[in-house]
Amino acid sequence: MFARGVQERFEIVGFSGTSGGALTAGVAWYGLLKRAKGDRTPPEDRVIALWNDLTAQTPQEIAFDTASVQAVRLTERGVLPSFATSPSSPQFQAMTKAVAKMFGRPEFTDLRALIVKHIDFDALPALMEPGSPILLAGAADVIEGTFKLFSSVCGEIKPEALLASAAIPNLFPAVWVDGHAYWDGIFSSNPPVTGFLRKAFMGKHVMPQEIWIIQINRVHHGAVPETPSDIFDRRNALAGNLSLRHELDQIQMVNRLLEERAVSPEFLARFGLDMDEPIKVRFIRMSAELSESLDYPSKLSRHPDHIGRLIADGETQAGKFLAEFDEAGQAAESGTNGARVEPIEEQGPTGPI
Repeated sequence: MFARGVQERFEIVGFSGTSGGALTAGVAWYGLLKRAKGDRTPPEDRVIALWNDLTAQTPQEIAFDTASVQAVRLTERGVLPSFATSPSSPQFQAMTKAVAKMFGRPEFTDLRALIVKHIDFDALPALMEPGSPILLAGAADVIEGTFKLFSSVCGEIKPEALLASAAIPNLFPAVWVDGHAYWDGIFSSNPPVTGFLRKAFMGKHVMPQEIWIIQINRVHHGAVPETPSDIFDRRNALAGNLSLRHELDQIQMVNRLLEERAVSPEFLARFGLDMDEPIKVRFIRMSAELSESLDYPSKLSRHPDHIGRLIADGETQAGKFLAEFDEAGQAAESGTNGARVEPIEEQGPTGPI
């Protein structure tokens, strides 16, 4: 998207993400903040650099990644026995340290090292201006059973916030932030959406006219899963999508109320919502061909060929999205129907996103 100049065509008022999406959104957000201060590094280069560092690079890293993913796949199929281990256990911690020592490249084995390499958190206060884009990262409070949105407006974007959002329970111990323990935000908001409409998270920033959602988890499934691995894969996809669906239903309901003039902005403000016009939501999704070829273990893979396929597909889908967006805009000006990207609301003019 950045390589196609989306940041020049639209006023981007915010980014949000959960888990790996939070890392990507964080680096993109940081890149725009730096660009506003004169840095000439393209934001897309920063995002690719992050994922290149996270990708297996050496023959040893590639072999380890291949063996690990295949072991998970064989375990799900019942070929290998399953051993229950906690990422907080001394044994798991010792194994993690041994793996880190074996490879020696911190970005491959230490998520904190990866994050602080690509985002200078100490520089953020000087980079953020009143009109700068905001960043939201979702996490789940393990003990309280509540949702958490880390917001840059509240000064909450620190390494711990992004680590908390990406703390997959069976891979990472819970991350403690200000006395609260957090797990991966897939359980809460994936990605956060309604936070863009709440002053508690947006402050005095302008509210978006549109929200563009890059949705990775598959929405539809071809058949009822029956094998253990297929069941696990579908359950994971549902967990990631249901929280998003819940937030989108809220937006759609408020949109309908505003369209029918059944509720006033003052009434919505009592619930923390700052809306006076319906908001458009559009989706950018992985191609069906690629999505259907992936299983749950593939989400753990950092093989360069696999990551390369994902990046290439993302670039292709982004290009199609923008082309259809432009075609729809031209059609609207000429009074014809035009092509459409699947939205919750109809196509409309460009504006803050």
